[in-house]
Amino acid sequence: MKYVGIQTQQRRNNIMSMMLLIMFPVIILGMVWVFLALLNYFEGGYYDEYGNMVYELDAATVNYYFLTTIPWVVGGVGIWFVIAYFSNVAMIQRATGARPLTRRENPRIYNIVENLCMTCGMPMPKINIVDDPQLNAFASGINEKSYTVTLTTGIIDRLNDEELTGVVAHELTHIRNKDTRLLVISIIFVGIISTVMSLVVRMMYYSLWSGGGSRRSSNGKGNGLSVIVVLLVGLVCCAVAYIFTLITRFAISRKREYMADAGGAELSGNPLGLANALRKISSDPGLDNVKQEDVAQLFIVHPDRMASGIMGLMNSWFSTHPDTAKRIAILEQF
Repeated sequence: MKYVGIQTQQRRNNIMSMMLLIMFPVIILGMVWVFLALLNYFEGGYYDEYGNMVYELDAATVNYYFLTTIPWVVGGVGIWFVIAYFSNVAMIQRATGARPLTRRENPRIYNIVENLCMTCGMPMPKINIVDDPQLNAFASGINEKSYTVTLTTGIIDRLNDEELTGVVAHELTHIRNKDTRLLVISIIFVGIISTVMSLVVRMMYYSLWSGGGSRRSSNGKGNGLSVIVVLLVGLVCCAVAYIFTLITRFAISRKREYMADAGGAELSGNPLGLANALRKISSDPGLDNVKQEDVAQLFIVHPDRMASGIMGLMNSWFSTHPDTAKRIAILEQF
C-alpha cells in the first residue's frame, strides 16, 4: 500500500485551520451577546400592578452595547492568539518538561532524523527530549523555525533502530501534513475557552459567598448581578466551551493518525518497524504527568492514565486518536 495524498491532506488541514480561525471569534462574540442579553433582561425586572416580577429584554440596548464591545473582544482575543501562537513552543515545552537534545548527547537520534529528512527532502526539525522512562513521542511547531520532534528517554532506550525510525518518520509526516499547526491552533483556542470558564467559576463562587442573590437595588429591581444571572452565564459559557471542544476534536480527525502511520511506513520503508513500535508504546505509554488533554492530542499514543471516571469515558468517546490495535493491524497489512 502506497501513501498518497499528502497535498490533499495539507490542503484539508489548511482549510480546517482557517475555519477554526473564523469560527472561534464568532463563538466568543456570541457568548458576549448572550451575556449582555441576560444582564439586560434581569436588570430590567420590575413589579407590575399585581406585585409580580416582570422581566423584559431591550434588544436595542443590548445590540448597542454589543457593537461597542466588538472591537475590544476581537482585539483582546487577537492579541492573546498572536502571543500564544508565537509562544507555543515554550508553552508545550513547559507542559511536557521537554528540553533540547544535542547531537553530542545522542548522535544516534540525529542520524535517524537527518536520514529521514534527506529521504523526503524536508528541512531538519529541532529535536527535544523528555526525561521519562516510559515511551511516547510527538511533533509540534507552526513553521520551519519551530518544527520539533520530541522523544522520551524511554522510547530512545527501549526501541531498536528500525522501530525508532518508524516513530520518527510518523512524526515527520505530521509536520509534512501540517497537522502540528492545526493542533497548535486548537490548543490555543481551548486555552482561551478554559480561561473564560475559570473566570465564570470565580464569579459564581464570589456571588454565592457574598449572597448576591438575596440583595435588591433601592428601586425594588432585582440585583443585575444576582446569583441566577451568574449561574445562567456560567451555564451558557460551559455549554459553548463544551460544544467548541467537541468541534475541535472532530476537526482534528482520527484520520490524521492513520495518514501519519501510512506516511511514516512509506518514509521509513518498514511498516512492521512502526507497528512493533506502536505495540511497545501502547503497553507502556509515557508522558502521564502531562495533565492537559489538548497537549496530549500531539502524542503518538494517548497517555493511558491521563483521566479516569467520567472524564476518562468522555475522552474515549471523543478521542482524537484511533485504537492503537487497529493502527497496528493496518500497518501489518502493508
